[in-house]
Amino acid sequence: MENIYNFLQISNSIATSGQPTKEEFALIKEAGYQVIVNLALPESPNALPNEKQIVESQGMEYVNIPVVWEKPTLENLKDFFQVMETNTNKRVFVHCVANKRVSAFMYLYRRLCEGISDIEAKKDLYEIWTPDANWQKFIEQTIDYYS
Repeated sequence: MENIYNFLQISNSIATSGQPTKEEFALIKEAGYQVIVNLALPESPNALPNEKQIVESQGMEYVNIPVVWEKPTLENLKDFFQVMETNTNKRVFVHCVANKRVSAFMYLYRRLCEGISDIEAKKDLYEIWTPDANWQKFIEQTIDYYS
């Protein structure tokens, strides 16, 4: 699992990464994950055109919330929060192209839904990247919206 691009274990029940390969989805299944959430677009770099079929053939649930890199939306985030809340009793693996969209969404989920401190949530966010101006603005606007 650690060899999956930008893999990050968030908790016992949540892990994140960049785009897994077809073979890596088998490893994710073997590791006990039940739900795959993909925040990338179907035309994103390295996207698997039949990812839904690959994931479902392994017996895992597949959810795609396509988040446009240049324009993440509050609706995207609300959809993500709903999927995460619906699956709190399952092991969830969340990915996008490089784990940047995911790390920002996970940061916001952990802060706003799980009540984790800003310092703690930022550790995992900064493990992957420091958000650019566009994503930092989205993060700040979201926190203001929920405050």
